[in-house]
Amino acid sequence: MARSKPSRGAAKNKSDTVATVKAQYEDLPYPERNPADEKKRLLLGSPSGLPEIEHYLYGGRLDRSKPFRVLVAGGGAGDALIMLAQQLADAGVAADIHYIDLSTASRAVAEARAEVRGLAGITFHTGSLLEIESLGLFDYIDCTGVLHHLPVPQEGFQSLARALAPQGGLGLMVYGALGRTGVYDMQAMLRAITGAEDDSGAKVTVARRLLDASPPTNRLLRNPYLTDHKEGGDAGLYDLLLHSTDRAYRVPELAAEIDQAGLRLVSFVEPARYDPGFYIRDKELLTRLSALDPIERAGFAELLAGNMSKHIAYCVRADNADAGPPEGPTAGAVPVLNLSPDFKGVASGLKELPITLDGLTVKNPLPPLGIEMLKRCDGRRSLDTIRREIGGLDWFRFKPQFDMLYKPLSGLNKLLLRFP
Repeated sequence: MARSKPSRGAAKNKSDTVATVKAQYEDLPYPERNPADEKKRLLLGSPSGLPEIEHYLYGGRLDRSKPFRVLVAGGGAGDALIMLAQQLADAGVAADIHYIDLSTASRAVAEARAEVRGLAGITFHTGSLLEIESLGLFDYIDCTGVLHHLPVPQEGFQSLARALAPQGGLGLMVYGALGRTGVYDMQAMLRAITGAEDDSGAKVTVARRLLDASPPTNRLLRNPYLTDHKEGGDAGLYDLLLHSTDRAYRVPELAAEIDQAGLRLVSFVEPARYDPGFYIRDKELLTRLSALDPIERAGFAELLAGNMSKHIAYCVRADNADAGPPEGPTAGAVPVLNLSPDFKGVASGLKELPITLDGLTVKNPLPPLGIEMLKRCDGRRSLDTIRREIGGLDWFRFKPQFDMLYKPLSGLNKLLLRFP
């Protein structure tokens, strides 16, 4: 059965929507960033850190001797671009990086940040991620916080899928429905009391007044895990509460989008959070849950946790059957710590490592040599080198202790592997 062509009215509505979104980011580039801050720090996050790309998409075996083509699709003010470009430069990987965004104002911020850092090999484009055919194929594509703002998100998924090289990978982030409690209530209220006559500044003022006037029972005020309206400046508040085109996903909906685009889901991040066994210890319940397929299990975990405000996923083309995380640590593996704290000052007697995820604190028991291992997970030392440095245990006594670290921390995206 032939598909009917979209009406002129539908096409006009889509173009109007895109124009409105573009105008927002021309006026308020998001997130708010000062290029001068690049002299002081490198912002890190998921997806699109080099250790994550290598771990989840290339089995820890990215060939760093070959040029690496990257597309940052809908790059905004440049967080993912700057992070990955700097990490590739630091690793000595020859990179051909392309950035594209609708907003010239956002692009200007990203360009200024790259200039402060002296990053080379970046080509900047102004345009839509729906129009990237001329750019060629990419080994890696980042698309963070963009697909959920498209009039028809599936068109974006398909455009990105077509731009992937046969063995390439995609890192994406979309909003999660359950963790955004109160956002859409507030959006609806603000649409009711603002109009076309209000510019962005007036809308932000009205939003702040409404937040101040809301009772403590308001669902957004009771959601402590969303902070853009508190800490993100005018751009953050507008993006969260006044965006003209915004949808959020449940796990089955996101999985369907990925599948329909001809992509294969490799892993959610953090993978453990999408496993009901991460939360449940009841054997009877776990037996019943074992009958569910992986996406049903992930959807169950999402409902069980109730706090996921975003979904991060790594994907490949559906015909790429080999991509995925490493099977596990071996003596030649190089562990990469994906944690922000500095472990140099951690007391040697620490018995567990607490990690907080959207209000849920997980306490990870540490083996006797756990802290000494973590201090040496610098992305350069192999496990065999670490073994020799901390006492020379034979491999069969060392590995069970490392496994006590690796299994929970890799599930929380905090300990990754590469195989030089």
